[in-house]
Amino acid sequence: METLSALQGLLGGVLIGLSATLLMGLLGRIAGISGILSGVVFERGVDRPWRFAFLLGLVSGPALLILAGLDWGNVASDSEAMIGAPRRGLTTMLIAGLLVGLGTGLGSGCTSGHGVCGLARLSRRSMAATLVFVLVAMLTVFVSRHWLGGAS
Repeated sequence: METLSALQGLLGGVLIGLSATLLMGLLGRIAGISGILSGVVFERGVDRPWRFAFLLGLVSGPALLILAGLDWGNVASDSEAMIGAPRRGLTTMLIAGLLVGLGTGLGSGCTSGHGVCGLARLSRRSMAATLVFVLVAMLTVFVSRHWLGGAS
């Protein structure tokens, strides 16, 4: 791993931890992205403005990097493109997104809520959920690479 990539990862981790800490410290809320998004979409109340601002902050960071002309971790294979075409097609991406949403509902949270905030609070439930996330991710990579013939 090159030094710049390591520093970018370190900075990203620090910013994620800082945002989670600030949200918990200032509002007493957990920075679980699925819960925050669900609150914006399905709830009408005093929590909606901060939830919307949090989500806006998530997408504004990469947008600002693009506007500044910085290529820090662009997911596209072509550095001129903002995002690459799906490797497996749009249908596969939609199915994968639906499965992730289903898993988030079944697991009562996502990797940010359980993996970042829950583990920091030493929550047993979050430890179990994060272990399941990691094991399923490993199984998914194995199956897609070795059984379905994927190269990535």
